[in-house]
This record gives sequence, C-alpha cells and structure tokens, in this order.
Amino acid sequence: MTETHIKPALKIREFEGPLDLLFHLIEKNDIDIYDIPISEITEQYMDFISKMESMDMEVTSEFLVMAATLVHIKSRMMLPGRKGDSEDDGEDPREELVISLLRYKRCKLLSGELKTRHDIYTDCYYRLPSTAKSMDVEIVLPPQEFVASEFDEAVKNICSRNEIRFADIAAKITHILKKDKLSVRERMKSVWLTISKRGKLFFHELFDRDNPEKIDRIVGFLAVLELLRGNKIKASQKKPFDVILIEDKGMGDD
Repeated sequence: MTETHIKPALKIREFEGPLDLLFHLIEKNDIDIYDIPISEITEQYMDFISKMESMDMEVTSEFLVMAATLVHIKSRMMLPGRKGDSEDDGEDPREELVISLLRYKRCKLLSGELKTRHDIYTDCYYRLPSTAKSMDVEIVLPPQEFVASEFDEAVKNICSRNEIRFADIAAKITHILKKDKLSVRERMKSVWLTISKRGKLFFHELFDRDNPEKIDRIVGFLAVLELLRGNKIKASQKKPFDVILIEDKGMGDD
C-alpha cells in the first residue's frame, strides 16, 4: 500500500507568504505604501530570507520569486537618468507591487473582521420567532370602526362631486381659452368703406355697440393706425383724451 504524503501549507514563522512578510516590513518601518523605498525594503527582505535559510527552514519558491522581483525593481530604480525622468516618460516600476500590496491589505482587513465576528458569534444560537398559534395565544381582532357599505357610499359621493367640479373647471378653461378670430386686414377694409361713405366720423362711431369688447377696440385702433400709415385717412384730436376725428384723406384735401 502506497503511503500518500500531503504537503502541508508552508508558513515561515508568523508569515503566510511573501506579501505578508513584505507588508509586515512596511508596517514595521512605518513606510508610505504608495512611495516604498525599494532599496531599504529589499535589503530587509533579503536579510530575513537569509536568516530563515541559515536556520535550515524551508523557503518556498514564492518567497524567492518575490526576492527576485524586489531586486529587479531596485535595479530599474537605480538606472542612470532615472531620477531625472519626468513622471510621464514611463511607469513607476513599483506600481504593480503597490497594487498587489493594497489588494493584500484589503483582504487582510476583511479576514481580520471575519475572524473577529467568528470569535464573537461562534457560540451564539438563534431561534426563529414563535407564532401566536404555536404558543396557544388567541388573536383578538380590533373592532371595525366603520361599516364597509357606508365607506363605499362615501367614496362614490366624493367621486361624483369631483366629476362635477372638474367638469366645471374644464368649461371655464374652455371659455377662457376661447379666442375671437379678428383680422386687422378685414377691419381695415370695413373702416375704409365706412369712412369713404361718410367722409368723416369719430373713432367710437366705428363700432356698432355702445360698449364694444376690448379685443374689438384694439383691432379697430390697429386698423386705423395702418390706414394712417398708408396715408389713406387722417385723424385729429383737439386735446389729450378727447374724441378722435377720422377723415378721408382725399376729402380733406379738397
């Protein structure tokens, strides 16, 4: 019978992996994660790895890959002219490392929160709420404060009153929006015919009624102004607010 060997998850002291070790060094030295002094961190990381090897502790490939990555970033940062380059000339070689560390930090915080909740609620037991029926509790319904038939009748009355009220408003709005179609051109013709027949007349005599509507007076006044502008008639007034005398232009020149 072949014995199956299960490889245990490697854990170097309290560190679960290379990012855990790197994150520990950053926190220990109070370093800004967005501006990592790569040379200093690389030296501390390599020193830690060498101590682990000297103690004959197995170091996995992941730790060695991270060490190689740090050395590579350090060499790129030390290239001649690197410090004088502008930020737009190329990406920061530390960018990918910073992103990985930020993701790891978020996961670490979430795992810590989950562990805290597990420690608090691991011994807690919940029971679903019992119903009144299961507890032999009789439910007494509150007395009805209104009769359903009377309520329905009241709703019908309100609806009928609203129909009358809205119909009333609709009729009023229709009346308000009703417009008399009066043409200034047609009014000019009628004024000109009236003056041509009579020779002269007062402005108020242009209207058939003693108290004409406002819109009729406005259209009539505009018609008179147009005839004056066309030099068809002439108008005179002895004093302000006095009656206006309108005469045929041809008749007045004779």
